[in-house]
Amino acid sequence: MQGSDVKEEVRARLNIEDVIGEYVQLKRAGRNFKGLSPFSGEKTPSFFVSPDKHIWHDFSSGKGGDVFSFVMEVEGMDFRQALEHLARRAGVDLAMYQGNGSGELAQRKKRLLAMHDLAATYYQQSLLNNTHAQEYIFQKRGLNKTVVQDFRIGYAPDSGDALTVFLKKRGYTDKELKDGGLVNRFGSDLFRGRMMVPLMDGTGQVIGFTGRVTREDPSAPKYLNTPQTLLYDKSRHVFGLSQAKEAIRKADYAVAVEGNLDVVSSHQAGVKQVVASAGTAMTEYHLRTLSRLSEHVRLAFDGDKAGLAATERVIPIAQRVGVNLLIVTLSDGAKDPDELIQKDSSLWQKAIDSSQPVVDWVMAQFAAREDLQTAAGKRSFTTAALRVIRALTDPVEQDHYQSMVARLTDSSREAVAKKLAVLEEPQQRQRAIKSSPHTENIQPRLADKNQDTILAMAMIDTRVQELLRDIDPGAFGGEERQEVVRYLQKHRGKEVHEIPSSLQPYEKYVTMLLLHPEMDNVAWHSDNRVVSATEKLHSLQVNFKKAKIKEQEAAARERGDNDAADEYLRQLNQLIRGEK
Repeated sequence: MQGSDVKEEVRARLNIEDVIGEYVQLKRAGRNFKGLSPFSGEKTPSFFVSPDKHIWHDFSSGKGGDVFSFVMEVEGMDFRQALEHLARRAGVDLAMYQGNGSGELAQRKKRLLAMHDLAATYYQQSLLNNTHAQEYIFQKRGLNKTVVQDFRIGYAPDSGDALTVFLKKRGYTDKELKDGGLVNRFGSDLFRGRMMVPLMDGTGQVIGFTGRVTREDPSAPKYLNTPQTLLYDKSRHVFGLSQAKEAIRKADYAVAVEGNLDVVSSHQAGVKQVVASAGTAMTEYHLRTLSRLSEHVRLAFDGDKAGLAATERVIPIAQRVGVNLLIVTLSDGAKDPDELIQKDSSLWQKAIDSSQPVVDWVMAQFAAREDLQTAAGKRSFTTAALRVIRALTDPVEQDHYQSMVARLTDSSREAVAKKLAVLEEPQQRQRAIKSSPHTENIQPRLADKNQDTILAMAMIDTRVQELLRDIDPGAFGGEERQEVVRYLQKHRGKEVHEIPSSLQPYEKYVTMLLLHPEMDNVAWHSDNRVVSATEKLHSLQVNFKKAKIKEQEAAARERGDNDAADEYLRQLNQLIRGEK
């Protein structure tokens, strides 16, 4: 069966209000439910759920959609993860909806997940039975029982095959142990004599492990991680996400650190919006995963040359993803967050609060490494700085940092701009800002409650649809509004109670219209609706005509046609005076 089949099967088995009700306290409001937004700190309910339409909309944040989009937003999952999560809840076996190859793969993943969960439990039990491991974790590392339980931290016995024997007794094969990355090339335990920190996906399922030695041994690596497996991909894994996602949403920012134990220490210190990039460079997938929870990310990487290079690499990735990056600088000479927290946990939060924009931080690092009093130092600094500026997509932001470079090097703004042009890629040099306005975009793309309300009423009232018959869609601000107007003009006489296929690209906006709270307002009651809509549409049309005439008058003046410009001005004055 197709993916749409399983999606509809999962949707049919679940009540959207029950799923959302686990995150939001909902109260009945007519045929709908309402509650406080889980995405903002509002005090007046503006979050609506429609059981009939199987949709939701949060008017405080502008988010909305179906049950899958809600789980994606609130849990920070992609669609596949949300589907798997809801399928488990609905009791739907995804393997039944896949081809033989995909079904077999799903069964293998299911077995490996169960095996890793069992391995985590085994390591936890081993910790309870090993005094040395307890001393290391609770005394030397200073971890408390709560954080150890939250992260399911355990201990791998210092023997050759303790876990292997345990799992084989539970029915797991040598191949499954190898596929799960739990054994070495000889078939015995990969992790021995190590503190075990489970690697979990966004839902809290164990997909691998990080093991740290508890006795220093120069011949053994300090940290040992699960290799690439069917479950674990280090370039995509965000450590601590399942424990941090609620705090990230609440704080509206995520802090990304380098080490897994930095995350654990931070959570114990009460700073829980912290995750790690699993010992690898920050990738686009990492940032996209975090951006589902917040568009603000603060990096706490090392301040050495390698850390600077890693930070520089992540800037263009953040630009593509649309994430706002800040940099956390550790105080008191601490080499990592864990060390800073051990000194004074309050210093860690202060460092986070003192974060600075990523480009400002990078500029300061470059400037500190060069002698800006010399021509050579200025050349090296500007080359490095402009390489970063070139990755920025906002022209105003680019202009701001070009001015900063000019000021720091005591150079002219023109010289800096000229050097940037030389450094730019050919396709970047050919970029041009389209400046020819189109009448559809005359209206500013700002939220207009009147426009939204008119369209919401037109969805459910064919009389309001008729009022839109001769309206220029350009009178409405924004592409999504204009497309809804076109749809309603094309399908007059038909009420809209669910999202039409042609409007799927504007799902969130149409969802908002379908759940619009103004429907209960006296002015928009069925008896008053046509009068209210007529009044608002007249005002909308007049403003649109004014903007259009002003544009035409300005264009005529620019080309020197004063007679035409004066005529447009006369028309504008007539319109203002209400003359025909």
